[in-house]
This record gives sequence, structure tokens and C-alpha cells, in this order.
Amino acid sequence: MNNIVALLDILVVSGVVISAILACHFEKLLSAVIALAVTGVFCAGAFLVMHAPDVAISEAAVGAALTPLVFIVALKKMRGGDD
Repeated sequence: MNNIVALLDILVVSGVVISAILACHFEKLLSAVIALAVTGVFCAGAFLVMHAPDVAISEAAVGAALTPLVFIVALKKMRGGDD
């Protein structure tokens, strides 16, 4: 059982790191915002693994849904997005 939890921890942390690095390296802003949303999803998964479901729900709502939505709306209003 401990091996499965350790493997899940490694997968979630590596997902957070990889998606955060991708968010920094994307040229297009829309792609970076989507990678940021994926980072929020992985962070919510990390909170679930740590047995903090209330924090995971908050992270999923804010970090994976609301913040990227605000960024996408701002990009569309500022310059029409990355067409």
C-alpha cells in the first residue's frame, strides 16, 4: 500500500513540475495559461493525496478553473488572443 502512495506522490509532483516548466516555456500566452490550469489540477491532486480534500476543492476551483478563465478573458479583450 505504501508503494502505491509513494508512486502516486511521485507522479503528481512530477506532473506539477513538468506542467509548470511548460507554462514558462510556451511562446503563445494561451498555451501557457492552459498549462497553468493543468498545474492547478495537479496541485489539487497533490492536496488530495495529502488527505486535504477541502483545500483540493478550493485549488481546483480557483487554480484550475477561475484564474485561467480570468486570464483567457483578459487575453481575448486585450488583443484578441493568439490568433
